[in-house]
Amino acid sequence: MKTVENIIVCAGSDADTQLVSFAEEQLQIGAVGKLPDNSEGRLVLRIDAEGLSLTEGGLVLKADFSGMIRRLTPHNLNREILVKASRFKNAAGTLTAADATAGLGEDSLLLAAAGFEVQMYERNPVIALLLYDALRRAEKNPDLAPVTEKMRLCIGDSAGMLPELEFSPDLVLLDPMFPQRKKSGLIKKKFQLLQQLEEPCRDEKQLLDAAFSCSPRKIVIKRPMKGPYLAEYQPDYMLKGNSIRYDCIVCAGKR
Repeated sequence: MKTVENIIVCAGSDADTQLVSFAEEQLQIGAVGKLPDNSEGRLVLRIDAEGLSLTEGGLVLKADFSGMIRRLTPHNLNREILVKASRFKNAAGTLTAADATAGLGEDSLLLAAAGFEVQMYERNPVIALLLYDALRRAEKNPDLAPVTEKMRLCIGDSAGMLPELEFSPDLVLLDPMFPQRKKSGLIKKKFQLLQQLEEPCRDEKQLLDAAFSCSPRKIVIKRPMKGPYLAEYQPDYMLKGNSIRYDCIVCAGKR
């Protein structure tokens, strides 16, 4: 896993100065205007007029919700397995969710479109910055703004932050990084970069205990189709897709 110290922040002359300052603050790294000679093989966080992107060689990763707009229409949204797994019978009022492993925020976006107020946690500061930038740009998109205004980003480790929540969310979503597949050709390009930044979850029990600690009504866990239960905890039920499944734990009276 590459550390923040090995990442170069490169800001173009057209970059938003506030975004540059925020990136420098979060990473504790000064931005450069030109890549140094020793940049080959290093991850580069580029900041320009279009926002943030993470690059390495020919790989480019940019968090962007615009490609998900079609999935947010009621017809398509109701077919999403995550949305089905997150439903409550006789739900009334505004539902709340804590996405404990937010990543690039795509699952949080689906939950927000389904009516949840979503609090997102991302422990890796580089990934969090990409998500922050996606939210920032979505504010200017009339198709996305009503959804992303329900999403709030917290930069930090949810394992330590969930027990300090001052409210009990209806739902906690867990999507710890899957172990790396042996056949790298099966991994999408964007996940090749993500896996350099964030390792698979080392302490599954700690993560699950943190989810229980804030007393949600339900915990939903995203897993590989043939993967083991998280922390060997058997769910109450599961919903399956083509390559993943959602393990659902109904939390009333459980710990």
